[in-house]
Amino acid sequence: MIVILDYGMGNLPNVARAVRHLGHDCSIQPTLNGATKLILPGVGAFGAAMTRLESIKSELKAYARQAPLLGICLGQQLLFERSEEHGDHAGLEILGGDVRYFERVPGIKVPHMGWNELKVVQCGGLHREAQQGDQAYFVHSLHVVPSDPTCIASTAWHGSEFVASVQNGHVWGTQFHPEKSGAVGLKMLKAFLEL
Repeated sequence: MIVILDYGMGNLPNVARAVRHLGHDCSIQPTLNGATKLILPGVGAFGAAMTRLESIKSELKAYARQAPLLGICLGQQLLFERSEEHGDHAGLEILGGDVRYFERVPGIKVPHMGWNELKVVQCGGLHREAQQGDQAYFVHSLHVVPSDPTCIASTAWHGSEFVASVQNGHVWGTQFHPEKSGAVGLKMLKAFLEL
C-alpha cells in the first residue's frame, strides 16, 4: 500500500490526487502501518515537523532501510541530519548532510518561489524519463547540502547552484513539488510508484 504520511504539515490532498491520477490507490494516515511505499510530504518549519515525527523517528529510519521512501519539499529536508532553520534541529538522519538557508545574493529573492530548470545528474530512477531543462515548481528558503555528493540526482540555480533532488537506493527526495510540476512531476511520481 502507498502511504502518504499525515503528520499535520503536508500538502496531502494534492499529493494523493496526483498518485490517484497515475492509477494507484493510496492511504493518507498518521502511521506507517501497511506501507509498501511511503511518501513524506511537507510544508512548514523543520523544527515543528521533527517535533511531530519524533515518536516515529526510529520507525521511519528502519523503514527507509528496506522500502521505498519519497520526501517532498520539507519532506526531503527532513531526511537529512540537521537543519539551521530557526535554530539547530536534528532531522531523521536517513541521509547524511545539512539543511541550510540560501545565501543572500543581491537581486535574488528568498524564498525561492516558482518554476525553475533542472540539471539532471542521475539519469535513472527519479529522472528516468527526464530531459535536461525540464522545469519543476519550487517554494523554499532552505536547501539540502548532502555529505555524500553521489546522492545528488538533480540541481537547479537560484543565485547559486543548489540540490533539487536526491536519490540513494530506494530513498528519494525532491526539493520541488512534483505534484505541482505538471507532466514533468507526474513522470517522477510515476517512477517512484513503479519502484
